[in-house]
Amino acid sequence: MNFVDARPFWSSALLERDDIVSWRRRYLENIRHYRQQGRPIYYLDETWVDTREMIDQAAVDAFLNGLATGQEEPSWKSKRLIVLHIGSSDGFVAGGLLCSELERNSAGNYHEMNGDTFYEWFVRILPLLKENAIIVMDNASYHSIKKERFPGKSWKKKDITNWLGSKGEIVGRSIVKAQLLERVDLLKPRYDDDAYYVIDELAKANDKLVLRLPPYHYKLNPIDLAWSPVKHYIRMHNTTFKVEDVRRLLVKGVKRVTAEMWADFVERVIKQEDMFRNIDFVADEKPNQT
Repeated sequence: MNFVDARPFWSSALLERDDIVSWRRRYLENIRHYRQQGRPIYYLDETWVDTREMIDQAAVDAFLNGLATGQEEPSWKSKRLIVLHIGSSDGFVAGGLLCSELERNSAGNYHEMNGDTFYEWFVRILPLLKENAIIVMDNASYHSIKKERFPGKSWKKKDITNWLGSKGEIVGRSIVKAQLLERVDLLKPRYDDDAYYVIDELAKANDKLVLRLPPYHYKLNPIDLAWSPVKHYIRMHNTTFKVEDVRRLLVKGVKRVTAEMWADFVERVIKQEDMFRNIDFVADEKPNQT
């Protein structure tokens, strides 16, 4: 996901954790297998665009110091757009762009994408993809909503009781809501592992398959490379710092990312995959440090 530029990658010890290494190996084996089968592979991800995006920090500093630069000074109350798209070696999928303005919470922080919005978008784009497609995505929480919904504090006592009853739990009238939720917590491990992701099941119903990237491996997603020229175009041409103008620049920037560029991004990612395959085997030969 392209929200933070300074994300841990090569130097992070997280990549050497046994569970992450195992996940990475499974992913690398699966993605190579699907390529050998000739199945179309699509990559999706989100990023954000700030309405104060500019080409260089010097211009921003000039604005803050009241110096003339030929551009209108951007408002301190900037807006942020969440952008979602999907693409393959054939380019961005026509009709796949989603762009919406993010709201701030009471603390002044931006909300992120939510599960309902992502689900609606996913339903819309599935018919736009080739048959038997593989859809690569990361493990953001809104990508990973499970089919089994567990009761929480916001649930009514009657609904919690009904849920427990559906699991064979006998609930007496003298039990209060807090006790019901304790029982839910005890049952969660039994059902959570078997719960299916809603998005994965939807893809299967449409003859497609979701493949999840290992955590902290954003560089194995070529769309991360595709966002760079899009954002550069916005920075180059953003002079009004208005939401609608930035939206138009976003659409133009996406159109400028050609199928040839996407094919190159995918080839670069394949080289990263090969590098990881080699690194993992080299790491196996190193003696344990005690």
